Amino acid sequence: MSGVLALAEVGVPLAALGGGVAYARVKAPALYWSAIGLPITATRFSATYSSIMDACGLTVAPSSFRIAVTRATTRREIRPVPPRIRRVRPTTTGLTVRLRLAPGQEPADLVASTERLRHAWGVHSVHVAVIKPGVVELRMTGYDVLRKVRMPRASAAGELAVPVALREDGTAFVRDYRAVPHALTLGTTLSGKSMYLRNLITQLARTEVALVGIDCKRGVEQAPFASRMTALATDPEMASDLLDKLVELMEDRYDLIRSFQNIPSAILSEEITSDVWGLPAKLRPVPIILVVDEVAELFMAATRKDEERRDRMVTQLIRLAQLGRGAHIYVEACGQRFGAELGKGATMLRAQLTGRVVHRVNDKATAEMGLGDVSPNAVFAATQIAPDLPGVAVAGDSSGGWSRIRAPHLTLAEAAAICRANSHRTPAVEQLERFRPYVPPTVAIPPKPMFPPRFAASPAAE
Repeated sequence: MSGVLALAEVGVPLAALGGGVAYARVKAPALYWSAIGLPITATRFSATYSSIMDACGLTVAPSSFRIAVTRATTRREIRPVPPRIRRVRPTTTGLTVRLRLAPGQEPADLVASTERLRHAWGVHSVHVAVIKPGVVELRMTGYDVLRKVRMPRASAAGELAVPVALREDGTAFVRDYRAVPHALTLGTTLSGKSMYLRNLITQLARTEVALVGIDCKRGVEQAPFASRMTALATDPEMASDLLDKLVELMEDRYDLIRSFQNIPSAILSEEITSDVWGLPAKLRPVPIILVVDEVAELFMAATRKDEERRDRMVTQLIRLAQLGRGAHIYVEACGQRFGAELGKGATMLRAQLTGRVVHRVNDKATAEMGLGDVSPNAVFAATQIAPDLPGVAVAGDSSGGWSRIRAPHLTLAEAAAICRANSHRTPAVEQLERFRPYVPPTVAIPPKPMFPPRFAASPAAE
């Protein structure tokens, strides 16, 4: 009997501990990684680094000087040289290892071996990032960070750069308008495209920019953000007039730059500029972000008059995409599909949109429209997005780089509240004043009492 009690005293806590670990691994992967996964992975990495690198073909023959020194000082075997470890940094989502490549190696060698390294060290994924020539980072994640998105606390951002989503390597996907002025976002219904836009608009709402929206679905997508918008068009006719005003505003800004280029004697030669970034801060106009929801609505035409208006809108959009960056005007175009079948000018407009974000799509052709000129692997990744993970997308640019991202969950009510809280940041642009959306005043509703009031009887009633 005493043996059974002793076994119970030891077995029950061990069983409870094992069950808790198994539960945390499924339901709280971040906690499991910090408590158990990280120490195990770090130990496995340090113990097997050289042998795994050699097995994956990521080593090179040592130099003649190293061979001579080794033979002169020791009698140990001369082995191939792996990349030198510069730094090992644990994170809340994985492990980051900075490596100095050995002579004759390139980052593509590590990229080709990421799957083998992932299985060898028992992590969820391994990604390679180039820091500078000869130095790369191995970013290992211990679990699927896109399953439940938690944005990093310190997301690197700057002027006109906002964190929008989470990459699969645990870093923030930053929408940098200075590096990538214009972008195209594609995705079918219920793919999470609207969630991505909500995060983008709410992040921009916290900065000093003018938000201009075109939502030809009667404003159902962007009307909740009206308190933070400088201008909003909700039908094709308003959209056409708004685009005309934006082009006029762009031309006025180029006139401002040209007047600054008269080069009076007071201006130094290094201050001569060809865009608004070279202007003094007091002369620099406010940046304008144009968000077009469902861009295909601008291409639809049923009559001859509609065709003329469509051709004009497409022409104005192309002009903004070609010349807007220098005038502080940036274009975010969104839609379910963006191909040549939309009509004249669609392909030319798409070519001007450098950034590409493709959510789940219905066919491979749509993925190729957005990512075909980025990478064939990116197209394949976009077609493999599961329907049970709305918001997962593939982000790429013209450099050929791409990654899987997912925007954090944000309800429409929460996004609207953020825009209302930042309504004081909404700049007034004189040329766009007549497109300023009307925002009804907020009526404060008194709180409902916890208990119904009780009135005392008057003396007369007694």
